[in-house]
Amino acid sequence: MSALLQVKNLRVSFDAGGAQIWRRKSIHGVADVSFKIAAGETYAIVGESGCGKTTLLRAIAGLFPASGGSVKFMDKEIIGISPAEYRPLRKEIAVMFQDPVGSLSPRCTVQSLLAEPYIINRMHDVDLRHEVERLLDMVGLHSKLSARYPHELSGGQARRVGVARALALSPKLILADEPTAGLDVSVQGELLNLLNELQEKLGLAMMLITHNLNVIRHVADRMGIMYLGRLVEEGDTQSIFSHSRHPYTRCLLSANSSSEMDASGQRIALHGEPPGIATRPHGCEFRQRCPFADEKLCAQTPTWLTDDQQHGVRCLKPLTAIEKL
Repeated sequence: MSALLQVKNLRVSFDAGGAQIWRRKSIHGVADVSFKIAAGETYAIVGESGCGKTTLLRAIAGLFPASGGSVKFMDKEIIGISPAEYRPLRKEIAVMFQDPVGSLSPRCTVQSLLAEPYIINRMHDVDLRHEVERLLDMVGLHSKLSARYPHELSGGQARRVGVARALALSPKLILADEPTAGLDVSVQGELLNLLNELQEKLGLAMMLITHNLNVIRHVADRMGIMYLGRLVEEGDTQSIFSHSRHPYTRCLLSANSSSEMDASGQRIALHGEPPGIATRPHGCEFRQRCPFADEKLCAQTPTWLTDDQQHGVRCLKPLTAIEKL
């Protein structure tokens, strides 16, 4: 299956180190990230807060400048293109932001919010009232909600409006940042079922950013684990849940799933806080929190290893299915 989105060695850097130009240094919020998303596929990125997930999404969406690497959408390079060149892609790449209410303008009714994409793109031949009703029906909302303002909606309703807005121009790819954040568990389930139904019906591809592994297991075909701006493991979702190979992945899964326990039945704890991206450790960046850390890990930088099943891991000592932490 050919890639709809292909990200290769993507880097996003920030200036740090003081007001004087000669004292500034670049720190990498996203460091050499590579992955592919096929048409109709859901790819999830998971990691702790501050690992660079949202920065990665915003760079792909053209909302944050990348400092290096490549992002190709439908074989077109989009890193470095001008806003005018990126504008036609806005119809093909839609973004769902994290805050379901805050991402909607409080001054606009639902009618205005859903009509806006058509107006911005100068689609004057579209019947806006009909399109708004169609979009609301698509996400399971009554047309009477079109007269309401965002603060008059529940969190679940606001998120469904966000989904409807993202689907307005029939995109091929949706970039979703924490789509279930702040929602009750029951509402999360309803939203995930809706996204699954819409994806199957419309043939959408989705890139999903989340720290909720239960969400990923429910919707994602493939997933990548991110730590300090790098992917440390990637593969088929089922493969990673059943045979995680990086110690960091194993710890994250242990906190969310009863399947990742050692022989004594104890959950595997992830100790300590991740170091800041401005003070990356040399060698293995996970070594300060890794139960397997030794002199070799401290001295060498892990390379990317991929098995026959395209299950990749960035680790000097990958775990097997039976190894315990």
